[in-house]
Amino acid sequence: MDTPPRPDDDARYRALCSHDARFDGRLFVGVTSTGIYCRPVCRVRTPRRENCRFFDHAAQAEQAGFRPCLRCRPELAPLQRHWSHEDASAILAQQATRWLDDPAHWSDDGDAAPTMERLSARLGVSARHLRRVFDTQLGVSPLQYLLTRKLLTAKQLLADTGLPIAQVAQSSGFASLRRFNAAVAEHYGLSPSQMRRRTEADPSRDRPLRPVALTWRPPYDPAAILRFLGDRHLPGIECVDNGPALTLQRTVRLAHAGRVHTGWFTARLEPDAHRLWLGVSDGLHPALPVLIWRVRALFDLDADPQAINAQLHTDFPAGDGLRVPGALDGFELAVRAVLGQQITVAAARTLAGRLADHLGEPITTGHPQLTRLFPDAEAIARVDPQVLGELGIVRQRQAALQALARAVLAGTLDLDSHADPEHTIQALVALPGIGPWTAQYIAMRALRWPDAWPVGDVALTQALGLPDHRSAAAHRAAALWSQRWQPWRSYAVIRAWSGAHVAQETSE
Repeated sequence: MDTPPRPDDDARYRALCSHDARFDGRLFVGVTSTGIYCRPVCRVRTPRRENCRFFDHAAQAEQAGFRPCLRCRPELAPLQRHWSHEDASAILAQQATRWLDDPAHWSDDGDAAPTMERLSARLGVSARHLRRVFDTQLGVSPLQYLLTRKLLTAKQLLADTGLPIAQVAQSSGFASLRRFNAAVAEHYGLSPSQMRRRTEADPSRDRPLRPVALTWRPPYDPAAILRFLGDRHLPGIECVDNGPALTLQRTVRLAHAGRVHTGWFTARLEPDAHRLWLGVSDGLHPALPVLIWRVRALFDLDADPQAINAQLHTDFPAGDGLRVPGALDGFELAVRAVLGQQITVAAARTLAGRLADHLGEPITTGHPQLTRLFPDAEAIARVDPQVLGELGIVRQRQAALQALARAVLAGTLDLDSHADPEHTIQALVALPGIGPWTAQYIAMRALRWPDAWPVGDVALTQALGLPDHRSAAAHRAAALWSQRWQPWRSYAVIRAWSGAHVAQETSE
């Protein structure tokens, strides 16, 4: 299995020796003397250079026969997110891996074959071509990549929760406890119960609500993202503390494995450790892997600051730690975006709060600040437009909201984070009352598209220092100027809105 060292392996070894968190999730090191693979932030004794093999993905390390470290826990590493807008194979690989990373897409019966069939159909390629792309781009098969994601998810649940092992198996996408036990034993050399006992946590402790750790790569500005979310928070649904606590609490509804799960969670950010602690209510335990994925998207924990800042730092020197806030639910984000068209953030929050108070389902949480769920598509589609009018929502917005809800229910509009941005934007602007700005904003946050550009955004053109910032000419100049920031224009937007931009003279 020996392979010649890669040209950049010496640089990777230096990152390992320095425990540089900027490389967390961007590389893994397999130690031939132990058969273990680690994150670069691992605090065990640094192995000798000749005993190290370096990998871009955990799946590559596991395919080479290495087992995950029980101390640094590779399942906690931020996911690898390479974005390309030019190479077709790279684009296909990044779309496929993002889709496979999401536990919501793992087949309900635990069989990988239907998952691969759905993925191939979604991407419009054959299974054979998909395997070729994975082999070229990642060096592993799609099945190997998926199995690694499932096993690492299970490993995290075993270490961080007190869930019964049978429930861990089901939540991790395995069809049966027998298959789960066999996969863990084959790949990790331990049974699930042995793996749980060998974690650093006390296995005898009752841990139903033990917080789950999620990590990010620095730099990261937690106060900025909480400030963004706090300015838009809905009373009764969300509660944001942007002080020393750095927490977000909110209610959530998740559909997973044919069931709807409701509950609440608390996210507490710990900047010095580059870590977020996620605590969840009992009702969300069966859907915990899905919630973890959604929370990672909400806080944009998997962004690669090095790649983004290499493109944007010159124009946004004060914005290196800023991230693009995501969404827990694409439909909710779209509703709130429609309500926010051509009005202030505060006014949009007021309208969304009225809508949630009137149509949202009550929920008991034990927290007086969390009392209801955001209304789903069915509730908005069936409500009498007159009721929406009584809430202060104008007729044009009423039509847009109900057209949006009906399109989601009919399956003609996909607001999933893996939806094709260009197709979804076209579908959105085809609905009554939804313009290009709203469609791009939804793509930026709900679809997690890194290259969205809210067309005609007055605050954006003003932040860029363009004269006559409300004119069509200024908007065209801003769009032309933005091409230098591709494929990271969503991040440029957030930085411009925050005031992190250095004014430039443009000749457009």
